Formats: sequence, structure tokens, C-alpha cells
Amino acid sequence: MTKNKIMRIFVLVLCLMVFLVSGCDKASAQAVPADSALRQAMRTAGIPMPNTPLAAPDFSLNLLNGGNRRLSSYRGQVVLLNFWATWCPPCVMEMPSMENLYQRFRNQGLEILAVNVGESTNTAKDFIDLHGFSYPIMMDTNQSVARQYGIQYFPTTFIVDRSGTVINMSIGFKQWDTPEMIAAFELLLRSNR
Repeated sequence: MTKNKIMRIFVLVLCLMVFLVSGCDKASAQAVPADSALRQAMRTAGIPMPNTPLAAPDFSLNLLNGGNRRLSSYRGQVVLLNFWATWCPPCVMEMPSMENLYQRFRNQGLEILAVNVGESTNTAKDFIDLHGFSYPIMMDTNQSVARQYGIQYFPTTFIVDRSGTVINMSIGFKQWDTPEMIAAFELLLRSNR
């Protein structure tokens, strides 16, 4: 591992620790006032917006159904970036609610990228075929992107706004299709154009 790569990982881990401790993103705080309806809706849904800026590190991965995509190719959309594995019960439990959220908002600028970490393409494909999830599945078989993002627990999910800034990081199970979550995403997609 090169010195530059070690430094990038260290900075990312440090940023994530600041993000977790402070709970927020400065770029979002400047664009979204502390008392705004969007910030309140996100907090009510259990996905508070950060106060210090954190750009989502770009990466490129193969898609389960073929091809290769970069995170930056989704610029202009709100991205729910979810790191998961088939052996992780909380991951499996939250995926149907992610599908519901995706079906509701995919035509309004929401993209869900589910990054399978450390498993074979066949394992992920069998699982996705069994459950019929339609959002894109990215394959991080060598776990390089999981390391880049400092993933320690599954599931871990980042919400990335249309400009490529992380506006939330959640560790653990979330119910992504509750009325509070729907209201938050409606405001986020409407205000983040």
C-alpha cells in the first residue's frame, strides 16, 4: 500500500469520525438552514444532516448485471449508497424497504446503489434473483471501496446529494419506507435540484 493511499484512508476515517461525532455537514448547513423543513424532516426520519462538508469519494465498480459505473456518473441525482452482504441479517431485512423507496422515487431523481462487499458475483446474483430487487447492485469483491469508505459494520448507508456531498451516514438497519422517511425524501428530492 502506497503512502498516498494510506494518507487518503486516514483522512477518510478521520472525516468519518468527525462526521459521526458532529452528526453533520458544513456544506449542507450553509445551503440548508438549521431550522429548515428539510433538515427537520431528515432529523425526524432518523437521518440527520451533517454540519461539516464531506465529499463522497469517487469509485468505479462492476455492476452485477454487466458493465461498470463510477459514483460520479450519478451526479445530478440523490444517491442512497448502501454497503451490504448476503450473510448480514440486518442488510437482508432492510432491502425490501429500499426497493419500496426506489420504486416510489426513482423517476424523481433517486438512485440506489447497493454495494455487495466481499462476495462472489454468483452469490449476489442468486440472492438478488431470489428476492427480485431492481435497483443497481455493484460488486466490491476485493473490498477496496469498502476500505475506501471505512466500512466496519453492515449495513452502512450514505446519502449523497446531487452535488456529490454526503448528507447522511447511517450504520445498521433502517426502515427506508416509513412515512417519516418518505416525507424526508420528498423534501430532499424537491429541494436538492
